Amino acid sequence: MGAKTCLVAQAQGDARRILAECPELDETATASFVASLFPGARFGEPQAADLSCTYLSDKSVVAGCFPGLRIVVTAEVAIDRPSELPPRFIAETGTTVLHAMHSVVDWLAFAVWKDGVLVRSLSLAPDHGVIEDIGERLAFEKPFWDGDHPAVDPEDEPDGYPLPFHPLDLGEEALREFFGFQLEGFVDATLLEPERVRMLCFGDPDKAPAPARVQKTWWKFW
Repeated sequence: MGAKTCLVAQAQGDARRILAECPELDETATASFVASLFPGARFGEPQAADLSCTYLSDKSVVAGCFPGLRIVVTAEVAIDRPSELPPRFIAETGTTVLHAMHSVVDWLAFAVWKDGVLVRSLSLAPDHGVIEDIGERLAFEKPFWDGDHPAVDPEDEPDGYPLPFHPLDLGEEALREFFGFQLEGFVDATLLEPERVRMLCFGDPDKAPAPARVQKTWWKFW
C-alpha cells in the first residue's frame, strides 16, 4: 500500500454528493481561503492540481473551493490527535472532516466536527495502538471493529496483528464514505475519479514544486 493523505474538508451539506458532480473550481475563493488559513505566508503563482493530490510533505498547500465545499491539503493537519486540530481549520457551521494516513507506518487518523463541535475522532497505528478514540463509532467503522476485516489471515501469521484491522483498509473506507473516492482498493466504477476534480497548488514563491500525486494501486486478496 502507498496511500497517504493530509486533508481537511469543510462542507455545507454532503461533501461526497458535491464532489460527485465534479463541481467547478472557484479560483478567487480558493486563493482567499488559503490566505485566511495561512496568514502572512508567501506563496508563488498557484499551479494546477487535482483531488488526487491528497498528501504533501513540505510547506506547499493544495486547495479547492466549490459551491458548498472547501478542501485544503497541508502537512500541518497530519497530527496524531485529530482533536487538537488548530481551530482555523474547523468551520463554525456545517461539517468539517479531517482525513490523514501514512502508508509507511500504517497510521490512520480521521475526525468529524458538526457546527464546530467534535463528534468523532480516531487515530491508530500498529506501533502505537489506539492513540485517540473519541465519540461514537461511525456506521462504516463498525464492521472493522467487529472483526469482519481482519488485517491478516491467522493461518498465515499466527502471532496476529496489533490491531483488529489494517488502518489503511479503514482509511480507504473512510475516504469512500466521506468523499466518494479511494486511492487504493478494489476497482469500483461507481466511485469518483479524483483526478477529475480540479484544485490549485500554492507553493514556494521561489520554487513551486509539483504536488505529490498518489499512484493508484488496485489489489485483490484471492
